[in-house]
Amino acid sequence: MLDALKDELLSLVNAAADLPALDEVRVNALGKKGRITGFMKELGGLSPDERKERGQALNALKDEIAAALDARKLDLAAAHMKARLEAERVDVTLPVRPETEGRIHPISQTMDEMIAIFAEMGFSVAEGPDVEDDFHNFTALNFPVGHPARDMHDTFYLPDADDKKMLLRTHTSPVQVRTMLNNKPPIRIVAPGRTYRSDYDMTHTPMFHQIEGLVIDEATNMGHLKGCLVEFCRAFFDVDDLPLRFRPSFFPFTEPSAEVDIGCLRKGGELKLGNYGDWLEILGCGMVHPNVLEACGIDSTKYQGFAFGMGVERVAMLKYGIPDLRTFFEADLRWLKHYGFVPLDIPNIAHGLTR
Repeated sequence: MLDALKDELLSLVNAAADLPALDEVRVNALGKKGRITGFMKELGGLSPDERKERGQALNALKDEIAAALDARKLDLAAAHMKARLEAERVDVTLPVRPETEGRIHPISQTMDEMIAIFAEMGFSVAEGPDVEDDFHNFTALNFPVGHPARDMHDTFYLPDADDKKMLLRTHTSPVQVRTMLNNKPPIRIVAPGRTYRSDYDMTHTPMFHQIEGLVIDEATNMGHLKGCLVEFCRAFFDVDDLPLRFRPSFFPFTEPSAEVDIGCLRKGGELKLGNYGDWLEILGCGMVHPNVLEACGIDSTKYQGFAFGMGVERVAMLKYGIPDLRTFFEADLRWLKHYGFVPLDIPNIAHGLTR
C-alpha cells in the first residue's frame, strides 16, 4: 500500500506545472489532513512492533516525498525565472523609447552651464579628492586653530592616517591649494565638486556641491573680480541688466572679502531676478590672502589674485524654481522627469546654456 502511495505522490510531484500546483500536492500529502499524515494518525491503534515498523516506513516515505517536493520547487523556480527573463528581454540595439528616456540631473546640468561660461573666460577645470587632510582643508587656507569651521559639529572627521587628521572636505578650496602647490602662476581655474558638512534642513544637506574659482597672476585686482562675476551672473541667469552688489565681509582665506548679492523682486510668494530694487545673497569672494599664497609657496610680494565660491544647488534652485534643496538627492524619477534635462543637450554660450 505504501509503495503504491509513494508512486502516486511522486507522479503528482513530477506532474506539477507550477509552484501553486506543487504546493497543492504538498498539502495533499504532508498537510494536517494529508494522506501521509492520516496514516501517521493510525499508528496509535497498532501493536508496539507493528507501530515501530509502520512508523519507520511512513517516516521514510515522508522524507522521500519532502525531498522530491524541494527538488521540484527548485526546478520550477528556475524555469519561472528563465521565462521571466525571456519575457523582459530588451533589445539594446533599438532606439530609446520616449517613455523610458533618461534625464540629466539639474546638478550636472548646472555645473556644465557654469563651466561653459567660465571656459569662455579662459578658466580650466581642476579637481581634487573628497577626503582631505587638515592642512589642505584648513591650515593652508589661513583658518586659525579654534576656528568654528573646524568644530566636530560642522565637519565630518575620519580616522587619522599617517599622523594626519583626515576629513571630508568642507569646501572645494583644497583644490585651489593643490593647484597652487603644483603649478606656477599664472593660474586660472574653477573647481566644481562635492563637499560635506554636518547639516540637514530645507536649505542644507550633509552633501552638496560647490564651484570655486581662482585667478593668480601679477596684475589681477578687485576690478577684475567684479567684472568676472558680473559677466558670469548675467550670462548664467540670462538677465542682461542683472545688478550685482558687493558687500564687505570676512573670510579667512581672502582679504578684502565680499558677499555678492543679485537684484530680485519678492512679491506674492514668488522670486524674480532682475533690477527690481531688492537683493539676494548668492556667493562669496575676495582677493586671495597673502598668507594663503605663502602657505602654497607663492611669493605674495610678486603675485596676487582673486577667488570666489558658490553653491551649485543654490543657483540651480534660483534659476529653475526648485523650492526644496533635499529633493535633489531623493532619487524621485517623477521629480527628475520634471526638472531634468534631455541627454546630449550640452550647454554652450554660442547656442544657449539651456534649450
